[in-house]
Amino acid sequence: MNFIFISPAYPVTCTRFCERLSELGVNVLGIGDVAYDALNGPLKSALTEYYYVQSLEDYEQVYHAVAYFVYHYGRADWLESLNEYWLPMEARLRADFNVPHGTRESGIDTLIRKSEMKRVFLKAGIPTARQHIVSDLASGRAFAAQTGYPVIVKPDIGVGANGAQKLKTEEELSAFYEELPDGPYVMEEFLYGDICTYDAVIGPDGEPLFESSSTYAPVLDSVQKDEDIIIYAAAEVPPQLLDLGRRTVRAFGVDSRFVHFEFIQLAKDMDGIGKAGDYAVMEVNMRPAGGHDPDLMNYARSADVFRIYAEMVTFGKRLLPESEDRYICAYAARKDGHVFTHTHEEIMARYGEDIVLQEEMPPIDWPSMGRYVYIARFRTKEEMDRYCDFVLG
Repeated sequence: MNFIFISPAYPVTCTRFCERLSELGVNVLGIGDVAYDALNGPLKSALTEYYYVQSLEDYEQVYHAVAYFVYHYGRADWLESLNEYWLPMEARLRADFNVPHGTRESGIDTLIRKSEMKRVFLKAGIPTARQHIVSDLASGRAFAAQTGYPVIVKPDIGVGANGAQKLKTEEELSAFYEELPDGPYVMEEFLYGDICTYDAVIGPDGEPLFESSSTYAPVLDSVQKDEDIIIYAAAEVPPQLLDLGRRTVRAFGVDSRFVHFEFIQLAKDMDGIGKAGDYAVMEVNMRPAGGHDPDLMNYARSADVFRIYAEMVTFGKRLLPESEDRYICAYAARKDGHVFTHTHEEIMARYGEDIVLQEEMPPIDWPSMGRYVYIARFRTKEEMDRYCDFVLG
């Protein structure tokens, strides 16, 4: 089997996906704009061959790289990046080289445009915030008058929280329109609550092979308020969220993918959406969660999601059964420049047996993911809460 992996060096978790695919006998053929000598050692070992291009933005360069691999190794059975930024390019390459798995160009808009996602949510009856496509100030004011402040504005096509803003007053709304960013934007009513994810590896028949859920405060708030970070993966997916996640999979016709769907668990009743404690969908991402989220899933469920994905690609199924050894796994990250009560040595002395990973994050991630992270797992949320208070207090 030939798997052409676009941008295997970023995000860094791609290394482990490549490793697991290689372990199962797959030819992992990488195309990237990072020099080969700059790749980490495990990634070099996992790749059958690597083709360097000056820019992944240049379709002709990437096209020639794929053509080279097809000439030397035969037909591409799979082509993917696990990064939503490259979804349109992937779709075009699959069409040009007749790659059997994955989305083609005709279905790409519903996966990358938030306005098109919203249509799918509404048609499927999945609770979601009201949305307005940004046009002029008068229309924006009318929408905000209907929903109330704050409202969220974000690029119609965008990755993560990049370009998103929370507008809390009419003055901030007017200022946004005075310096309207390039490209289409959408405006949505603000939903109060924590983000709860539905993460899953979906098999070729559209059925989940693995499901997990993590909870975290909105990234936009953590960046704007410079708050320390807490994320935790649950031992089990809450039943209502499990149902909505599976309904969303069916609504988008997902198969043979790792998905990351974001929901808000409502902190208060919201007309037309749900009661406090219910879930409303924010957006879908047709790729694994970023950062250390896959590690949280693994430690919480005693699993290996990288291996599960590789088995789905190679065999179309999961080979090993679910483990019954479950935990709640917490990511507690300290922001740069904050003052904390307890030292690193005190944290390790008290929680060293529970901590499964601790490291300094790359500087690019400090604003959104914290500078130094401690990941630990516990049997109860009460134990986890005490741990987070100790690390971040």
